[in-house]
Amino acid sequence: MPDIVDRARAAVTERAELPGMTLMEHLEELRRRLIRAVLSIIIGFGVAYGFHSQIYGFMQAPIVFALKAHHLPTELVYHNPIDPFNMYLEISLMVGCIIASPFVLYQVWMFISPGLYANEKRYVMPFMFSTVGLFLCGAYFGYRWVYPQSLDFLLGYSSQFRPLIEINEYTSLFLTVILGLGITFELPIVVFFLSLFGIVSPRFLWKNFRYAVLIIFVIAAIITPTPDILTMCVFASPMLALYVVSIGVSFMVHPARRRARREARDKDS
Repeated sequence: MPDIVDRARAAVTERAELPGMTLMEHLEELRRRLIRAVLSIIIGFGVAYGFHSQIYGFMQAPIVFALKAHHLPTELVYHNPIDPFNMYLEISLMVGCIIASPFVLYQVWMFISPGLYANEKRYVMPFMFSTVGLFLCGAYFGYRWVYPQSLDFLLGYSSQFRPLIEINEYTSLFLTVILGLGITFELPIVVFFLSLFGIVSPRFLWKNFRYAVLIIFVIAAIITPTPDILTMCVFASPMLALYVVSIGVSFMVHPARRRARREARDKDS
């Protein structure tokens, strides 16, 4: 851990020496980027709220299917008259953030780009597409396979009771699983940046693989909605695969490899 902290400090110091903006210019740039990001989220929220009924129908489909499969009533309930309105606002905000995410990520990249070398700035488009694509893949994986199986297990496990499922509790569970998997699928992006700045290396990631497995299973146990080991393994499997992919990503962008390629080109020329 101290070694990683030292590498992070060295990466920040190295980029601080690059010619760039003053502190006040950085703060002004940060303000401008934040305003644009917030405006894009507001616009995304407005678009999503226009389709809030369809969005909730999409979210409700797994529980309706599971309830029908167990011959149970499919209507969800609420306790407070304002609960449906608050729920529609919540899911519209979540979907609005997803809609606005490419533009928000672009603002993030443009803010940090002055601290990058010229050859590092070419990663902007792969960064944006990969970030959004990996999140959507994780969300789809959860929606298509993990979440329906979890609901089926939970309803079957409590078959001697009659479920009274409240809309806010259901929405919270849905977002926990879907967003949790979407975020965990961003592991290669995190490793990409850590490797790009020289904070971690492929050797470090491979050397600590066993600790990564332990951490991944702990995370899977936290976000898994069911207590069975099988579902936890289903959650952990894609994260383990993504960790292996992350080692490859680190190998491609780590500064040591880039320096070796430059030296090879210089030697050939």
